[in-house]
Amino acid sequence: MSLKSRVEVSSRSVISQRWTLLLCLGSFCAGMFFTTRMWAIPEPKGLARVTSSEAENLNVVSEGCNSRILQEMEIKPETTDIYREAFKSHNPIETLDKTIANLEMELATARAAQESIRNGAPVSEDIRLTESSGKRKYLMVVGINTAFSSRKRRDSLRETWMPRGEKRKKLEEEKGIIMRFVIGHSATSGGILDRAIEAEDRKHGDFLRLNHVEGYLELSAKTKTYFATAVNLWDADFYVKVDDDIHVNIATLGETLARHRSKPRIYMGCMKSGPVLSQKGVRYHEPEHWKFGESGNRYFRHATGQLYAISNDLASYIALNQDLLHKYANEDVSLGSWFIGLDVEHIDDRRLCCGTPPDCEWKAQAGNICVASFDWTCSGICRSAERMKEVHRRCGEGENALWSATF
Repeated sequence: MSLKSRVEVSSRSVISQRWTLLLCLGSFCAGMFFTTRMWAIPEPKGLARVTSSEAENLNVVSEGCNSRILQEMEIKPETTDIYREAFKSHNPIETLDKTIANLEMELATARAAQESIRNGAPVSEDIRLTESSGKRKYLMVVGINTAFSSRKRRDSLRETWMPRGEKRKKLEEEKGIIMRFVIGHSATSGGILDRAIEAEDRKHGDFLRLNHVEGYLELSAKTKTYFATAVNLWDADFYVKVDDDIHVNIATLGETLARHRSKPRIYMGCMKSGPVLSQKGVRYHEPEHWKFGESGNRYFRHATGQLYAISNDLASYIALNQDLLHKYANEDVSLGSWFIGLDVEHIDDRRLCCGTPPDCEWKAQAGNICVASFDWTCSGICRSAERMKEVHRRCGEGENALWSATF
């Protein structure tokens, strides 16, 4: 090819490349122009613009969706007030602990009452009144521990220091004193022994039946069940356990307990510290004597079993912890052991363990009326069914003392 021909071909190639570049640029510009016209969306006339505060909130949400910030934004004013009041308290943790403890106590009491009713415990008139008009406050509940074979003993009390029928109901209404014979069930449920108690209860209406199998070796369990049941049935300042072979002046007992109403944890009785008996076959033998140290040691101080009283807080404590409380062979020792380690005030009042006449008679003449009288040699009044009227005549406070007493 000649030089002239090569120059012509080269010049045509350069011209075509320039036109191609210009054509591409033109097409791009035209495309951008038409695209902008087609996709531009006019702003609606009725739509309000986003304010600066709303934009700030949107930014908060969009910046990582911080959950802590959202939670703080959602806290209600009343919740903030609760937190503020809690931090104002000097001891918020202590206050919360007390509240939880009270709620646990009430819950345990309600559960225990429900369990007692479910297991066959009778629903007293006091419970029905509670459901309709609120729970009444009593001064004391006196539970008289009795057995199937003690019908004559019970009758001797009904004829002396324990009011019967309408007088017993009047005592509850006017003086706030509940009195019941306390007994469980026989090993053969519904047998002749149980039917005899049911017939006696229909006649007098003065029994508290426990969900408990009767037996001399089961007195510790019976005592625990009694306090747990009584505190669930009746709201009282004090709960008293009495044996059915001792004499009691009810007005003097009420006046004695009423003086300690302001104290929260009271354990009252004739305090003693007897020997721990390790010999088998003797009365009051302690199978777990080894827990009390070397042979010949004595028990800790505890109330003698003929009569003792505990305040509401302690009865509630027993109801709450009854599954954990250990039972020793002797029920008075068991009760005393349950309060070791607690902030409990032991009150030793010797008027709760006077002797029978002439001892209680001399004291009454001197103006120091006894609360309870019995013979130490018999752990009660010897031949109590025959002698109770005599003891009551000589050492009783008189019927008018009960109805004129103010607690």
